[in-house]
Amino acid sequence: MKTTVKILMTVGLVGTILSCKSSFNATETLQVEENRNAIYQEIIANPVQLTNFISEAQNSEDAKKILMKAHMEQMESGNMKMMMEKNPEMKDKMQSHMQKMMEKNPEMMQKMQSKMLDKTMESEKGRKMLMDNIHNNEMMKREMKAKMMQMMDENPEMMEEMMQKMMEKNPDMMKKMKGKMKNEG
Repeated sequence: MKTTVKILMTVGLVGTILSCKSSFNATETLQVEENRNAIYQEIIANPVQLTNFISEAQNSEDAKKILMKAHMEQMESGNMKMMMEKNPEMKDKMQSHMQKMMEKNPEMMQKMQSKMLDKTMESEKGRKMLMDNIHNNEMMKREMKAKMMQMMDENPEMMEEMMQKMMEKNPDMMKKMKGKMKNEG
């Protein structure tokens, strides 16, 4: 009888231990929206976990792209501008960080400059400001002139079209331009 009790107790103890073993499946847990939101809130509420999560995300190329896209959307939405106005220290840090990132990644710098130029060109005020900057900056003026000459050489129809538009809009400017071209040519 004692042996039977010992065997039953051993089987019961082993059964209890095996049934207590928990198996965690992240995919299954994240499929339930309530669980997913609870996990997000837990990570956000704990600065150490949030920092660890961001560090992990920065180790993945796909995650980096998603983070950069979200960051760009924040910048464009105006929310970032309001945050930076309220916190000048953060603004300085972000600007220096962006500068470092652009120095390390010329492709990103090109994209940023392109986006900024597109945004500037959207409004009449932006276009005027850009043109004023170009006219006031000798280096930009030379680069712009060289690029325009190259484009006109490559596409004579475009040159004709531009000349025609200039003559229609501002005949005096056309005379000045012809005079400058004669002096420089």
